[in-house]
Amino acid sequence: MNSSLPIIQGHVATALHVAQDYVVANPIRCAVLAVLYSPIIAIILNVLRQIVIPKDPSLPPEVFHWLPIVGSAIQYGSDPLNFFFKCREKYGDVFTFVLLGRKITVALGNKGNNFVLGGKHTSFSAEDAYTHLTTPVFGKDVVYDVPNEVFMEQKKFVKFGLSADNLRSYVGMIEDEVEEFMKNDGSFLIYQMNDINEWGRFDVTEAMSGLTILTASRTLQGKEVRDGLNKSFSELYNDLDGGFTPLNFMFPNLPLESYRRRDRAHAKMSQFYVDIINKRREGNSDTDHDMIAALMDQKYRDGRSLRDHEIAHIMIALLMAGQHTSSATSSWALLHIAHDQAVQKALYEEQVKYFGAGEGKFRPLTHEELRQLPILDSVIRETLRMHPPLHSLMRKVREDVPVPPTLSAPSKDGTYVVPKGHFVLSSAYVSQMDPLVWSKPNDFNAARWSEPDGAAAEAFRVYSDETGEKVDYGFGAVSKGTESPYQPFGAGRHRCIGEQFAYLQLGTVISTIIRKVELRLESDKVPDHNYHTMIVMPKKPRNICYRRRNFN
Repeated sequence: MNSSLPIIQGHVATALHVAQDYVVANPIRCAVLAVLYSPIIAIILNVLRQIVIPKDPSLPPEVFHWLPIVGSAIQYGSDPLNFFFKCREKYGDVFTFVLLGRKITVALGNKGNNFVLGGKHTSFSAEDAYTHLTTPVFGKDVVYDVPNEVFMEQKKFVKFGLSADNLRSYVGMIEDEVEEFMKNDGSFLIYQMNDINEWGRFDVTEAMSGLTILTASRTLQGKEVRDGLNKSFSELYNDLDGGFTPLNFMFPNLPLESYRRRDRAHAKMSQFYVDIINKRREGNSDTDHDMIAALMDQKYRDGRSLRDHEIAHIMIALLMAGQHTSSATSSWALLHIAHDQAVQKALYEEQVKYFGAGEGKFRPLTHEELRQLPILDSVIRETLRMHPPLHSLMRKVREDVPVPPTLSAPSKDGTYVVPKGHFVLSSAYVSQMDPLVWSKPNDFNAARWSEPDGAAAEAFRVYSDETGEKVDYGFGAVSKGTESPYQPFGAGRHRCIGEQFAYLQLGTVISTIIRKVELRLESDKVPDHNYHTMIVMPKKPRNICYRRRNFN
């Protein structure tokens, strides 16, 4: 073996000399070949790295991928649910995939949700995962641009604006906005239809997006914001919204015009809110006790009041985050209601039973009664089960974290470890569509929520923690809910504080529309998901046909 080594070395040296002579004689041709074949070489080396090089047994299994850096981005971005289920079948509940150069360790199922969302924030950081996306849109010194303990205080401040008294007053405001929208917006115009049998149609997402801004501005945002909703404000909103995309999440600092429009829009919208605050301080505004007023009254634990720009940026965050999630959920709910005529009939009959005043007339909705409508509640819950606004929640790993043995089979050398610098990901979407948990999960079945001993009831009990055990992360006691397979508003310390308002808004919007019109889908099935947006919306075409109800 040793005697043949000099011969091999001689052949290698000869080959290198020949290659060197060829490169010197043909530099341009070699440069062209290098450009043409370098992607192929990179792919080959990437595959060999995954197949040949021994794997670290302490790390979770890594999803095989052909393209270096790109990794599994195409499969994950096109259909995350299918991607996760296929990976779970091959690798188990814990695995790592490459997403445009990032290592993402996924933890699926109830225990996976708890591992990620119930983990220590000093180990799993939401701020490190999201600030590059949210700070340019929401602004400095709020949400993920501050330490976690400060964010928790800010969430507590927002809760003061969501008091029970305010929620009661919001119902009538939302009902009025929906009725005015249906009278005057080009989507509906039901009162301009002369023939009772005439059908109109509207793009449900475009309609719900506009309606959500109107209802949120009338309630949470305040009178000045609602009065200022004009073309100029809409343009600012659209430009700011253009910075809230998967592209911005993956590449936060591209030299693109959409990024520059985002930054200009943020500066103008921030000043818009600051001007409102200044006028209120000067006593030049007669307003209800809205969110701005609530924030102006709050103080941090160290005694200082919120600065004007902090209030402005919290208001922008409420506008942007709430608008996306509510418009998406109301769109999906109306699509399913239009598709399932039996559910639609039951919803209308429920309105007649509780609020009917004869001849197609209804008395006003109230907050307390809205919470007592079982069919409406089931429709909203089932919509959120099948269409959670966010299919993935990520945290950046600040220190090496062992994976609990109960979550996955341990490696040969002990438990798996998620290394510092990785991201971890949980997906309530997977657990909410898991056939191991839910019967026929792909079917929209609102009735599953009325089964007292069914999987849905048990999932909701764990999510709402009906045993009375609560956790205070700094913004008041809330249900932890991290081990439930149903997490429509997140769980743990980052659980959405606008949950009650969202149910109120959705319930009022759906109730008011169902009272006025009959709905049916223009096509024969509910649209597919569009996963290329930050919030999962229905793909086009997503038209709903409608006609005025006949009360004769």
